[in-house]
Amino acid sequence: MNKTLLLATLILMSACSYKPVIDTAGRSGTFTTDQAREITNNIQHCEELVDTHVNKTWDTYQQAVNWYFSTASLGIIPKRESTYKQAVKQCLQNRGHSVIK
Repeated sequence: MNKTLLLATLILMSACSYKPVIDTAGRSGTFTTDQAREITNNIQHCEELVDTHVNKTWDTYQQAVNWYFSTASLGIIPKRESTYKQAVKQCLQNRGHSVIK
């Protein structure tokens, strides 16, 4: 019981701590200038935007269930990336940043 509670707590804590890795030296997409000067502002706007549209508790639950079934099926069921992370990454890419991870 205690191990399950500890695992659930760790999963919930790790789901809220996404920090994207961004290539600030390069240019991405069709932008003629680098977008690195706006990175802090864009990260804050994207996270705020995604927070209003993604239920983190449900997303974390789905990711934990997927992790369990992926491990139980020995990788036949692929692991999925968090919807929150995907949305933040897409938002930053749409604003002209090269998101590496």
